[in-house]
Amino acid sequence: MARTPAQRRATRTFAAIGSIAVAALTLAGCSGGGGDSGSADGEGKTLTLWHYEGADSAMAKAWNAAIPIFEEKTGATVKVEEKSFEQIQKTASQVLDTDAAPDLMEFNKGNATAGFLASTGLIADISEAVTQYGWDAKLAPSLQTTAKYSSDGVMGGDTWYGVPNYGEFVGVYYNLDAFAAAGLEVPTTYDEFVKVLDAFVAKGITPLAEAGAEYPLGQLWYQLALTKADRSWVDDYQLYKNPVDWNGPEVDYASQTLSDYVAKGYIAKDVSSVKAEDAGVSFINGSSPIFVSGSWWYGRFAEEAGFDWSLAVFPGSKLSLGSSGNLWVVPERSKNHDLAYEFIDITMSPEIQAIIGNNGGVPVAADTADITDAKSKELIDTFNGVLADDGLSFYPDWPAPGFYDVLVQELQGLVTGTQDAATTNANLGAKYDDGTADFR
Repeated sequence: MARTPAQRRATRTFAAIGSIAVAALTLAGCSGGGGDSGSADGEGKTLTLWHYEGADSAMAKAWNAAIPIFEEKTGATVKVEEKSFEQIQKTASQVLDTDAAPDLMEFNKGNATAGFLASTGLIADISEAVTQYGWDAKLAPSLQTTAKYSSDGVMGGDTWYGVPNYGEFVGVYYNLDAFAAAGLEVPTTYDEFVKVLDAFVAKGITPLAEAGAEYPLGQLWYQLALTKADRSWVDDYQLYKNPVDWNGPEVDYASQTLSDYVAKGYIAKDVSSVKAEDAGVSFINGSSPIFVSGSWWYGRFAEEAGFDWSLAVFPGSKLSLGSSGNLWVVPERSKNHDLAYEFIDITMSPEIQAIIGNNGGVPVAADTADITDAKSKELIDTFNGVLADDGLSFYPDWPAPGFYDVLVQELQGLVTGTQDAATTNANLGAKYDDGTADFR
């Protein structure tokens, strides 16, 4: 995997962007060069590329395979500069307004990340290239949301500032061997899901691997809200279309149900101190037969779980946490805009998308006939089903800076019993409203 689940969580918290915001505010008034245009002839040119995927990740394997294709097609040379996730996050805004800016860069999607760079003019409007190459036709509407921003940097706008190569989503992992041993079947409805949880508890087994010290518990809370929500509620929560009712049926159900899960033994009573890695390991070692979490665990489970398992969408819900993956963005100061577009286009080709898909990633534009690994095909089919239902609903901490830490703290209070659901909802709502006021 490119990053551990804890690092994946870090891509979803806005707090880490603070250093970018401070530096970029001093640079926002500077204008950048537009790079070349009109031709992708690259003879004698070098495309400088930054990304932070590990060498063994699906994305790095795919993008490395794209390099010789690009070089043969354009005559240009690709220079990959190795950067860590933290390096790009912390220094991007300082570098992008200088001649040291790369020509093409992987960057995090979201309002406070790619949206912030878009609002300050540090990355280019690539709308014309999107139309020229037809990338919009390859991306489902919910994937486009994180690639398009308003002038204020709010996702879901009208202007394209990036293109995703891959996607991610949260579903339910099931230990099929444990189900078989218990005489149970994988649930297809929420009522069946609850009956399965009760059945495992009756056998002395805590069914849900969960973590309250990091992102999994917040994701489960949001998923429970999504079972009572529709697309308009998601738009209100994520895109600030209308105020969110923090006493409404979606939030009230999520908080009360999460509290009930602990009381009924579905989740361990010490969940508030458990980290994501520990939850994942409890699924891998068979301690807990069910884990609600993301597709980023898929490759690891395929390698380390010594039992048969599957991944499905949360039963009884048409909406799932998830989004596009991170974006290809073109810095405004790139010297080779057209070459950057050529490279993006190659990574969107069926050949390169298939490499992502056959190595545990979730491609956004693959021909499923090209996916030869059976386990990978199962993952991609599930993701495509979510896309077909317009089900991707992003993540609960995205709307407001620092809201990730708020969710962790408030839900810890809920599951330890130090505060009730109503208090939890009120505290969350106050922090959410305060954090999103400038966007409304």
